[in-house]
Amino acid sequence: MVERSLEEWADLAEKELKASPETLTWETPEGIAVKPLYTEADTAGLPHLSSLPGFAPFTRGPRATMYAGRPWTIRQYAGFSTAEASNAFYRKALAAGQQGVSVAFDLATHRGYDSDHPRVVGDVGKAGVAIDSVEDMKILFDGIPLEKVSVSMTMNGAVIPILANFIVAGEEQGVPRAALSGTIQNDILKEFMVRNTYIYPPEPSMRIVADIIEYTAKEMPKFNSISISGYHMQEAGATLVQELAFTLADGREYVRAALAKGLNVDDFAGRLSFFFAIGMNFFMEAAKLRAARLLWTRIMEEFKPAKPSSLMLRTHCQTSGVSLQEQDPYNNIIRTAFEAMSAVLGGTQSLHTNSFDEAIALPTEFSARIARNTQLILQHETGVTNVVDPLAGSYYVESLTKELADKAWALIEEVEALGGMTKAVNEGLPKRLIEEAATRRQAAVDRGDEVIVGVNKYRLETEEEIEILAIDNAAVRSAQIKRIEETRRRRDGVKVGQALERLKTVAATGEGNLLEAAVDAARARATVGEISDAMRTVFGDHSATPQVVSDIYGDAYAGDPELVSLSNRLSDVAASLGRKPKIMVAKLGQDGHDRGAKVIASAFGDVGFDVVAGPLFQTPDEAADLAVKEKVQVIGMSSLAAGHMTLAPQLVEALKEKGADQVIVVVGGVIPRQDYDYLLEHGVSAVFGPGTNVLSAANSILDLLEGKRRNA
Repeated sequence: MVERSLEEWADLAEKELKASPETLTWETPEGIAVKPLYTEADTAGLPHLSSLPGFAPFTRGPRATMYAGRPWTIRQYAGFSTAEASNAFYRKALAAGQQGVSVAFDLATHRGYDSDHPRVVGDVGKAGVAIDSVEDMKILFDGIPLEKVSVSMTMNGAVIPILANFIVAGEEQGVPRAALSGTIQNDILKEFMVRNTYIYPPEPSMRIVADIIEYTAKEMPKFNSISISGYHMQEAGATLVQELAFTLADGREYVRAALAKGLNVDDFAGRLSFFFAIGMNFFMEAAKLRAARLLWTRIMEEFKPAKPSSLMLRTHCQTSGVSLQEQDPYNNIIRTAFEAMSAVLGGTQSLHTNSFDEAIALPTEFSARIARNTQLILQHETGVTNVVDPLAGSYYVESLTKELADKAWALIEEVEALGGMTKAVNEGLPKRLIEEAATRRQAAVDRGDEVIVGVNKYRLETEEEIEILAIDNAAVRSAQIKRIEETRRRRDGVKVGQALERLKTVAATGEGNLLEAAVDAARARATVGEISDAMRTVFGDHSATPQVVSDIYGDAYAGDPELVSLSNRLSDVAASLGRKPKIMVAKLGQDGHDRGAKVIASAFGDVGFDVVAGPLFQTPDEAADLAVKEKVQVIGMSSLAAGHMTLAPQLVEALKEKGADQVIVVVGGVIPRQDYDYLLEHGVSAVFGPGTNVLSAANSILDLLEGKRRNA
């Protein structure tokens, strides 16, 4: 065969294109120029190419045999309203081939509130399982042998009471804590950046992280003390470089916190784990996992561990939730399958595959089975488990691995220059960069520069409704309150009081371990809320001031006829009203997922609205008070955690009670179409579901304002 040069290829490509082949180069959101052709020259001199799986820097995988020896763990993340319902789901899933339990808690639990607290009326049992005490935890794992089944728990804010309850539930099942296996997320820095299910300020929160690492290192050798999560960063809009850099920088900060407790690095490093999102950029996501292992080895070498395994990054992955679309939802099955394959080719240790209906509601048993079977088919039918690291040596993937590693390392060094991740979080650097990236991507989707099949291209004329899982929030809350009351009636109040006082003392003095004290309180049947409040009295609550980025969405649309038309119309409406239209973007209940709210606030501000960004965790009454104070004409309620059916009507009623029923209420976010009529019948003027174009939403709100003025 005649060998051809790169120059000859370029000449041939130019003839085919009738233009320079450089026109085929694509720049990713990470600033990486992806060329149409990669050759051996692109991998020249890469030091990791000669490495082997199971050896540092672990680019090719943390274990020598990888899936050829044992496939990844199928670990589906789920939680449904009550402990009874979730337990039934887990048992069926385990019988059908799932290999570990991964628990999703409701937002009331995440924020350390018992189900009877007045601030969580719309949150109990939504988006996860409600856990108020050991009694709920025992039901959750009834019939599931905790000495055999690995349990992963996504919990950060209320991590102390939840882990304490789990330990006691294991004891009362006859399983000592040393035999418990699994993972607690325990990644609070990420919460301050993106997910916002925090409780306490950053400094005491970091102490909680360190105390859990200390306790588990001594008492729970089979349990992973932390899952350092980039997943929620990507879901909030982070680029892959940002996800990679901030996640690893968080990990470095947690290692330092553990060392400050006097621990030896080898005592806990092997029980650290990571958690990444896997989106639709197929090869780059696989390269990201390879780059993560490479960089984590570099970071851990700073701490001079004696064990080679202490340099190793092990990770769980979950397919992207934000890539799922409400429109043409069966397309999501395909998206998830590609993302799962990418995670596997990148070398994940365990995997969750999202259900196709999760852009609309909680998954049904039907959709969850498809998601689980996606992994079973990958393991048993595709042949991907037969070869260790099948992408090794790919000119493209190896080059991407290096570029991602280099760009992420530069960002990690920027964080170091600020004094580490805690200081960077306090100064708002990660949050700002992620919100800018999210807003930039929304503009690309709205403009059609980034194609989403079925959303901004190839869209169906009629939308298909699918069966969804509905949770009766009021019924779940009522049942939880009854169980709390029964638990309080039967427990020894004196023992509970003594245990909580000891926990407060440990929190105040810094002497002793918070988790150890909380285990005693949980054993006495102190509730999640009571344990959280004991620490609240010492540490206080963290309250973030909402800040909105600007000149991102507007710059992306600069000169676009659609934006010019909207701006002209907005000026006309402002003239007729005597002022700019004023909208308040509100987050009600305990839903801290604020990507959508921040993007809307930023974009609406750029196009010319007067925008008030409401704080997180408002009650409907508090939101109505702020709306009256700010004299807004529109409230846009953002809902991503299924609380809209309770909270939106309550907001409408609160406005009426304050004589502000002229304020227009609209709702946006993850809203099933089946819920639209109910919301419209209860005073909501418009509903904007997933995939709504921002400029279209802005025009719709101007329609509502003009209609209100005409009818006044």
